[in-house]
Amino acid sequence: MKRKLKRVEKGDLSEDNLWGFGGFLRLLKFCMVKMLGCECFCWHRGGGEELPLPRPQPFSLPSPIPEWPPGQGFATGKINLGELEVVQITKFESVWSCNLLRGKSKGVTFYKPVGIPDGFFCLGHYCQPNDQPLRGYVLVACERVASSTEVYCDYDSDSDLPALTKPVNYSLIWSTDAHGNGCGFFWLPNPPVGYKAMGVLVTDTPEEPNVEEVRCVRDDLTETCEISDTILASASNPFQVWNTRPCRRGMFCKGVSVGTFFCSTYFVSEEEELEISCLKNLDPTLHAMPNLNQIHALIKHYGATVFFHSDEDCMPSSVQWFFKNGALLYEYGNLKGEPIDCWGSNLPSGGTNDGTFWIDLPADDYARNYVKKGNLESAELYVHVKPALGGTFTDIVMWIFCPFNGPANLKIGLMSIQMNKIGEHVSDWEHFTLRISNFTGELWQGYFSQHSGGEWVDAFNLEFIEGNKPIVYSSKHGHASFPHPGTYLQGSVKLGIGIRNDAARSKYYVDSSTRYQIIAAEYLGDGVVTEPCWLDYMREWGPTIVYDSRSELDKIINLLPLFVRFSVENIFDLFPTELYGEEGPTGPKEKDNWVGDERW
Repeated sequence: MKRKLKRVEKGDLSEDNLWGFGGFLRLLKFCMVKMLGCECFCWHRGGGEELPLPRPQPFSLPSPIPEWPPGQGFATGKINLGELEVVQITKFESVWSCNLLRGKSKGVTFYKPVGIPDGFFCLGHYCQPNDQPLRGYVLVACERVASSTEVYCDYDSDSDLPALTKPVNYSLIWSTDAHGNGCGFFWLPNPPVGYKAMGVLVTDTPEEPNVEEVRCVRDDLTETCEISDTILASASNPFQVWNTRPCRRGMFCKGVSVGTFFCSTYFVSEEEELEISCLKNLDPTLHAMPNLNQIHALIKHYGATVFFHSDEDCMPSSVQWFFKNGALLYEYGNLKGEPIDCWGSNLPSGGTNDGTFWIDLPADDYARNYVKKGNLESAELYVHVKPALGGTFTDIVMWIFCPFNGPANLKIGLMSIQMNKIGEHVSDWEHFTLRISNFTGELWQGYFSQHSGGEWVDAFNLEFIEGNKPIVYSSKHGHASFPHPGTYLQGSVKLGIGIRNDAARSKYYVDSSTRYQIIAAEYLGDGVVTEPCWLDYMREWGPTIVYDSRSELDKIINLLPLFVRFSVENIFDLFPTELYGEEGPTGPKEKDNWVGDERW
């Protein structure tokens, strides 16, 4: 039945008028919320007439995980961190859920770990959105026997305090109802002097949790952590929830992510030190990292299939094929290039990228064009294996080499314009990373490198082929890596202006589970993996050529309607500088992520 709004006379409080006036206010409030972009919370607990929120279901990989070759501590379920031993818990019991009124997919659920082994203690609770499978972890810890010869420490600890202890009490960070009628209460453990809290607890009652519920960690066994992805935020409510990660990440960093979350009623910057910490791995042996046989088994099981676009004319090749087919080494001041040995043994080794040397294609035009096309039959993935998050994960970084990076394809609205030179350069090094849990040997995430950045993708958002082998899509000409096929825009998606990255499945692919070469795994020690000579070449793999590419872009701008020229010019100004000239990339060891973590 339709009702019409009508003017409410003074003193007229009839039911019909109250409905109309109240309905108008509700409508006005809804419109204001939509205009301001605010999101409102809707809180849920077990009782009442409210429908329960849909619970995420646990995720599992398409195929069972095999039994890995024998080793020291990899995939044994427990990892020693020195004075502490930790276990990864992936089974949870939901404590409390909330939902944003703009859709159930915005819901978030808070969990506590279940199935904690005897002698281990909870360090905090877990949280994740409801629009993804239940896929996360928290670490639980126990104190190791101090007299054990297996307790490794690379520092001198003069503390007589135990590694773990109960909190003194809790501080209530935030609740849905401070008077006790709500159902969501967030508690920060208050540690004794000399200890740090690792996470927050959530309850659905206003009673302060028992101090036995959680343990704090002695501060010399911890490292600082920072906020990462935002899990929950609302402009209409002063409460936010984030994932956390160690502040220092990389091959030689010791910070261990606990898997807990941080929440606050005030703004928190990414650089701000939090009131909770992460753990630190003080075992210098990194016993949970895979040995060489286990690495080969992991690559055989998880090695990605890399698909290239059907129109790709700048295919990858092996480095050896590139050298054999006429690649030349140039030295500053010498106009004649020197042929490179097929193993790269005559390349200058070490040092820094000082511009003294560079590699170029063959001088002969026919040979030059031949090498530009690459050679898919010879292509292989070059693998760097390294510790991640304090040795609780293994990063299998797979590098792919292309002799030439093709010109860019410019998209302006519905138009696509193939550039003549913009985006070209000799040699292209791209990579993707598989992150494996050292607790179980399970593939956890994949990182897809995309020009100057990239993205981490959880395993449940990957495409798989032949069991647990993920698919990587390499974009046409630029060779950026993507988890799904499609057209990705480097520029302004809103305006539809930028450089196209077209990725699709085709008959052109490389299966990294069989076509790979392990080029580095420093943690295994000297002599276990022999690094190729070319890996220590730190200079550019292509010449630097500066040309007036802006004039080519200006010609395009002048063909556009006046009302879009200004926007297009602004987008062009944001393009990376490598689009305005040719500059050969440096090799894998010169990249930030060789030692450090991937760019987020």
